[in-house]
Amino acid sequence: MTLSTDKLLASLRWRYATKKFDPARRISEKTWEAIEESLVLTPSSFGLQPWKFIVVNDPGVRANLSGESWRQPQVTAASHYVVLTARTDLNSTDIDAWMERMVETQGSSHEAVAPYKGVIEGFALAMSHEARHAWNVRQVYIALGQLMATAAMLGIDACPMEGLSAVGYDHILGLEGSGYATVVACALGYRAEDDKVAAMPKARFDRSRVISHI
Repeated sequence: MTLSTDKLLASLRWRYATKKFDPARRISEKTWEAIEESLVLTPSSFGLQPWKFIVVNDPGVRANLSGESWRQPQVTAASHYVVLTARTDLNSTDIDAWMERMVETQGSSHEAVAPYKGVIEGFALAMSHEARHAWNVRQVYIALGQLMATAAMLGIDACPMEGLSAVGYDHILGLEGSGYATVVACALGYRAEDDKVAAMPKARFDRSRVISHI
């Protein structure tokens, strides 16, 4: 299955970091299910998926999160709000769980995946705790990119949200001691008709400045 180059570029040029959402418009259940599945399908290093995505539907919780987000209106006005979290560590238990899933879904055996497991452990467990968490955080930004690109393909507006207190989010969402910590969030929905930012030209450097060929 392919998407035409014209359709792809039109969708990416159409998207922008939405500043004002229409609170009356909701993403359909079918569309939202596709967006969630796109998160499940996000690639990650070694396939380890060191994250958890929290879809915050409760208005009260979102109001509290707004207080930890400089009162940015997207938090409460958007149709859906997703908090992307990363594993605070990545240990042998995590790797074992992933190996079990591989055996289950691919009809393999523990013996067959043992060499791959050894490669992962040799790479991941040689890092410090802090380095593993930083590695996990970088993986989360791959998921954020996939989430926003998927939304654009489906005609859904989105706004990545880094202007927040991760510690405050962790407290409100009950993440303290859970093994996960807030990295970034994303508001999704439909732009308000009077969002002036939507009509502003997209400012990007010329291709020659950001892409080189060797």
